[in-house]
Amino acid sequence: MDADIYREPLPDVRRWRRPPWASSRPTTRGFGDRFIPNRGNRMNINISEALLNIPRKDESTDEVSPSRAAYRKLLADTMLQGRTRVLSFSNRPRSPLKSSLEAPSPTHIQPAARKRRRIPQAPEKTLDAPDIVGDDRFNVLDWGNKNVLSIALDDTVYLWNATDGSTTELVTVPESSAPITSVSWAPDGRHIAIGQYNSIVELYDVTTKKLLRTLAGIHQGPVGSLAWNNNHLLTTGGLQGAIINNDVRIQSHAVRSYRGHDDVICGLKWSSCGKHLASGGADKLVNIWDVSRSSPLHRFSNHTSTVRAVAWCPFKDNLLASGGGETDRCIKFWNVGAGTCLKSVETGSEVCGLLWSKHERELLSSHGPEKNQIAVWKYPSMTKIAELTGHTSSVLYMTQSPDGCQVASASADETLKLWQINEKSTKKNAPKSPYVGPTNMYSYIR
Repeated sequence: MDADIYREPLPDVRRWRRPPWASSRPTTRGFGDRFIPNRGNRMNINISEALLNIPRKDESTDEVSPSRAAYRKLLADTMLQGRTRVLSFSNRPRSPLKSSLEAPSPTHIQPAARKRRRIPQAPEKTLDAPDIVGDDRFNVLDWGNKNVLSIALDDTVYLWNATDGSTTELVTVPESSAPITSVSWAPDGRHIAIGQYNSIVELYDVTTKKLLRTLAGIHQGPVGSLAWNNNHLLTTGGLQGAIINNDVRIQSHAVRSYRGHDDVICGLKWSSCGKHLASGGADKLVNIWDVSRSSPLHRFSNHTSTVRAVAWCPFKDNLLASGGGETDRCIKFWNVGAGTCLKSVETGSEVCGLLWSKHERELLSSHGPEKNQIAVWKYPSMTKIAELTGHTSSVLYMTQSPDGCQVASASADETLKLWQINEKSTKKNAPKSPYVGPTNMYSYIR
């Protein structure tokens, strides 16, 4: 029978949906529910039960025997292991992850203190140099890469082998060419250029003692400055302010001329990269030249006297040091890239020569009266760390050994002195010079 079935209306029940801020993925951070604390591994059920069964002192009315008290104490120490909190409602902070490549910090290793360097105040060796020309326009001392020192004494060039202490005569020029005004070793240590008073430059092979090339007609008057850019490009400076690049491989050797000085060229130095040439002159100027340009890249006129000393920094690009003469007495540092003067240091006496150390961030300077000293400066503070005295006249000439451990200085007092600036490396098979010793420190070049 069809009958209408009365259906009671269903209550309005809506389907439950997860709030948008709730996540369907279980959390792995371990913070628990917002109302139920997460005890995790920090709660031990056995320990909690033991604590609940141990009567508190204020609730215990019966006297406890000493043995039972000792037992309870032993039980508490064993179960709690020194902990006072059984329930912990905070999570232990995560320990930072350590990379497997990270080396453990050696906290027990103390850095070794650097041994303080001592620079001897007395020369290691003194050689007699009779008839040396004491002229601040000339440069008659140089140390080659084969550890051979060359020095011009009037009309003769002598070679002193620093390895075995032997002395040989290379060449004596005619009286019309004397005196010899400059010497400079090529980078290979086998060839040497000799500038003469009559404007001639000669190239010699020191192994065979043969004349290889004569460069003539490039200057009018003495050639007082020489500088090699590489084994085939030799730069010469004369008394008329001219600077000439000479390619010694070709017949027409004068390949470029630099014009920017009005007086004697007293110092020439190429940068280590071979792109820039620094020149100092009696016109109080320091000029910077580009290898491919005939006009100066920069022209510095801050000195007030003859500029004889110029030196490129070996550990900082575009840094040049220059030294002024008798009325200037300053060492100036130049940023060649920006064309600016970085610092000027008053030395108290004429600056005759400058050398950068090959081992330390130091600068060496040679001076004139009154002390006629060699000073060692810490760069960039320019703190004087040593002063070497012994010459009785201006230290016009100064050069450095190939290993950078020794410095040679020569003066118009007709002596050549060798100074120990840095410690030599000890080698088992290194030959010893027969001239070392307190009884034979004074020798002769000739």
